[in-house]
Amino acid sequence: MSLLLDPLLLTLVALTFLVAGTVKGVIGMGMPTVSLALLTATVGLPSAMALLLAPTIITNIWQALVGGHLRQILQRLWLFLLASTVTVWLGVSVLARVDVRWLSALLGVLIIYYALSGLFRLGGGAIMRHGRHAGAVNGALTGLITGMTGSSVFPGVAYLQALGLPRDMLIQAMGVLFVVTTAALGFSMGEQRLLTVELAMLSLMAVVPALLGMQLGQRLRHRLSEAAFRRVFLTGLLVMGGYLLLRALLSG
Repeated sequence: MSLLLDPLLLTLVALTFLVAGTVKGVIGMGMPTVSLALLTATVGLPSAMALLLAPTIITNIWQALVGGHLRQILQRLWLFLLASTVTVWLGVSVLARVDVRWLSALLGVLIIYYALSGLFRLGGGAIMRHGRHAGAVNGALTGLITGMTGSSVFPGVAYLQALGLPRDMLIQAMGVLFVVTTAALGFSMGEQRLLTVELAMLSLMAVVPALLGMQLGQRLRHRLSEAAFRRVFLTGLLVMGGYLLLRALLSG
């Protein structure tokens, strides 16, 4: 059966991006992490990575362009962003050639760390914070991990946070990072024939529930305690990350 005619899959994708969009609307980030955690457990890592492409790019374009710091970001972080983009293809090459369950396990570990670092305010994550090569090293690892797992959080976001950027500039820089790495991921997956026409169309369809979720999340932001929501969200991610890790380790 065509993916586009499978009502169960369509419902799953719509609900996943509605939830992921709501999380992004409330706390300003988290859509790729949530969608990867939910979809990898059901459709597998490569398909989950393909499905997040369009929603992630489109919902982050505005974040990347608005804020007034784009020129400054590009001037300061061009090497980091270039390295993050170029090495994505290498990560996708690994994805196409190794046992996917080990990459699913890696994704589980990254999600667990993401959740624990948020719950307990753990520092670290940036491979190098200072020095001539810090941007290139962190960028190269970010692109490699993005290509293997679909997640651009490690060490990319940690590196950006370690730079001590002003809040608005940091948010815009994360938007730029997510747009360029996800676009590179799409091209690389297409080159490796991991992105089919059906998956691409389904990813485009997922933009609608993602945007609806963001609007819902922005409304909920004013009614809910962001701290309480963040705790529930991170606890849920911790459970999902643990599930992905255990399933990968026990499936062999």
